[in-house]
Amino acid sequence: MAISGRLVLLALSGLCPVLLFPGWEAALAVLLVLTALVLVDLGLAASVAHVSVARSTPGNVTLAGTADSVLTVHNTGKRALRALVRDAWQPSAGAVNPVQETEVPPGERRRLTVRLRPTRRGDLTAPHVTLRSFGPLRLAARQKTLECPGSVRVLPPFNSRRHLPSKLRRLRELDGKAAVQIRGAGTEFDSLRDYVRGDDVRSIDWRATARRSAVVVRTWRPERDRRVVIMLDTSRTAAARINDEPRLDTGIEAALLLAVLAERGGDRVDFFAFDRRTRARAGTAAGGNLLGQLVQAMAPLEAELIELDWAQIPGQVRAVSAHRSLVVLLTSLDGGAPEEGLIPMAARLAQQHVVVVASVRDPMLGELLAERTTAAQVFRAAAAERALLEREAVSLQLRHLGVEVVDAEPHQLPPALADAYIRLKAAGRL
Repeated sequence: MAISGRLVLLALSGLCPVLLFPGWEAALAVLLVLTALVLVDLGLAASVAHVSVARSTPGNVTLAGTADSVLTVHNTGKRALRALVRDAWQPSAGAVNPVQETEVPPGERRRLTVRLRPTRRGDLTAPHVTLRSFGPLRLAARQKTLECPGSVRVLPPFNSRRHLPSKLRRLRELDGKAAVQIRGAGTEFDSLRDYVRGDDVRSIDWRATARRSAVVVRTWRPERDRRVVIMLDTSRTAAARINDEPRLDTGIEAALLLAVLAERGGDRVDFFAFDRRTRARAGTAAGGNLLGQLVQAMAPLEAELIELDWAQIPGQVRAVSAHRSLVVLLTSLDGGAPEEGLIPMAARLAQQHVVVVASVRDPMLGELLAERTTAAQVFRAAAAERALLEREAVSLQLRHLGVEVVDAEPHQLPPALADAYIRLKAAGRL
């Protein structure tokens, strides 16, 4: 049973006769009247045992969007249901109107729409619905919690999509400038031409040579599609918030832009999220829409409060691609972890693959450098300077190993990583 504010106001008004006629008789009379009104009201309220609730949800919604969860309240009893319905979505679902009133005649249904504006990526749930059935006086209600599970998967917003058209234009310009013929063995036949000194004799087309009475060789189109392997770090360093956004979410944005760009460029893309075990995996090998696979795989990812196992990463990459590939590591350059694990692991990968290490840099470091008015600001500026120098030292060590490093602020990291991919492709390193 639950009481309403009306009963509280009625009980306060009952103090007036008690004050006017002091004594236990007046107090008892007021108590009996209130009790009788509550019992009558509860008796006239519809039984919650004859009420069922069904739910329908959209399934997926982007972080910047809205969704509607529809509750269908069915009254199978013989009395009209005057109900207050509370949908128990978790706070990050951003339910605008989780508590609603409704009246359902006997044997009928009513639909209640709860508008959701999620504030967090991932799987959001609502395990139950709480129902209060009031009588005509609305003094007290019968209350029951009904199991009505529902869930909505909040997908990454992919805000870096706005950079995709410009990067695709650069990629098409690059393809137009690329060579279309190579000598020797290839993957796809292109045309025939006369033999010149230095050509591989295995490329001679003997039938065409016999028809023309001159030595003719085949030319081949170079192989364009390459393997792009993206590893997203989900260890404890990914939980750090930079510009009020987790480092993990910035890595997701960068991975989405690079993956879609590489796929549009004809490359084969594989993605996996890893800390001590694989948390998610997606790629073009599975077929279907790559972007859809990626956002579904990335949506439930959360940073795990454990250290990244660097030693396992070469094996994970080898399991995805045994051939020479572009391996992109979205991780952190902070702390002592790079010297202990990142640099030795990157050196191993660079022996077979083209390796890019991408990391998000806190813009507050630059802001602290500019403020040196007070003694406290000077000490903070010195700490920021040391952090930046440590990052630069790690970057230099990686570059000496032949590893590309992309170190940028949150909103600059996705386009900077895409530019690095295009630059490597233009240089013929892919």
